[in-house]
Amino acid sequence: MSSNACPEPVEHSGLLRFYSAVFYAGSSFVITMVNKTVLTSFRFPSYMCLGIGQMIATLVVLYAAKMCKTVQFQDFDRSIPLKIFPLPLLYVGNHITGLASTKKLSLPMFTVLRKFTILMTMVLEVYILRKTYPKRLVYSVAAIVLGAMVAASSDLAFDVGAYSFILLNDAFTAAGGVYTKKKLDAEGLGKYGVLFYNALITVIPTLLVSAVTGDLDKAVTFEDWVEVTFIFCFLMSCFMGFVLMYSIVLCSYYNSALTTTVVGAIKNVAVAYIGIFVGASAFVPP
Repeated sequence: MSSNACPEPVEHSGLLRFYSAVFYAGSSFVITMVNKTVLTSFRFPSYMCLGIGQMIATLVVLYAAKMCKTVQFQDFDRSIPLKIFPLPLLYVGNHITGLASTKKLSLPMFTVLRKFTILMTMVLEVYILRKTYPKRLVYSVAAIVLGAMVAASSDLAFDVGAYSFILLNDAFTAAGGVYTKKKLDAEGLGKYGVLFYNALITVIPTLLVSAVTGDLDKAVTFEDWVEVTFIFCFLMSCFMGFVLMYSIVLCSYYNSALTTTVVGAIKNVAVAYIGIFVGASAFVPP
């Protein structure tokens, strides 16, 4: 599982593109279920601290893998922050708004509003990566967004704060996907370098913000830390945070940012149906 720098865009086989997309869809599906369980079923009070746990898991796994020579990525130097920017900011924004919207919205509505990420990704790819799209694809995306707007207009539990979080999450996801593709193709950091230094640069500022806002104190004093089931779900969320970020980078590496976004939207259809049929008690926020 070694990582090589990728200074120039290369063509990858159809199987690699397909398997990386399936891996991302599966990882995203699992972490959505686990996060929803931790934040809603157990009522864990700090989505920011859950994100910090996911960053720490990423650092631990990748550092251990590098020490064991299972993966390779560039050692830290003063050029790293410039190479990786603005991914750390987008990474933090995506984590915080994603976990916040997961807690505040029902999964069906969460799924509907995530459709706007497709349009945002397409626009950013045009302006940042200079990509062009056939008209039929543009019309298809427009139809998806129109359907999402119609569905959102019928939401009886409209919450301005929740809608703001999910739309910000859409923007951070789109920008993160496009800039990840750009960094993988141009900066020579490799897949694992992008993952590791993203987490390394963002974890300390996020931890400080969590401490200042009182989120860290709420998380530390949470009463269910003595529950084995909660601890398992929390650790699973942390590990799956690493798996999800790896799967996003892998899918973006072998495909385009738009493909990664569309795969996420397709996965969300399954999430929506689970939210509808499994039961409100497990999947609808209080």
